[in-house]
Amino acid sequence: MSRASQVTLATTCATAIGVVLFVHYAQKADKAAMHAGVIRDYEQQKVKRERLADFEMQRALEEEYRKVQTVSDGGGPAAQQGGSGR
Repeated sequence: MSRASQVTLATTCATAIGVVLFVHYAQKADKAAMHAGVIRDYEQQKVKRERLADFEMQRALEEEYRKVQTVSDGGGPAAQQGGSGR
């Protein structure tokens, strides 16, 4: 084999190996990014569920307090006179 054909063969093999390694690395990186997205979505759903549970608890407490306490709409004597309540 001539020197030029040996160089061409070596360059072609090195390029092919480089492409295969790059594609393998890119696939791993894409898979990791997709997995991170799944984890992020799971965490967001968890936070949403916690907030909803907190909201429901606050709603239940408000309902309970409304049963126990009398709540006025601010229509007391100061509001009727138009004063500032002094």
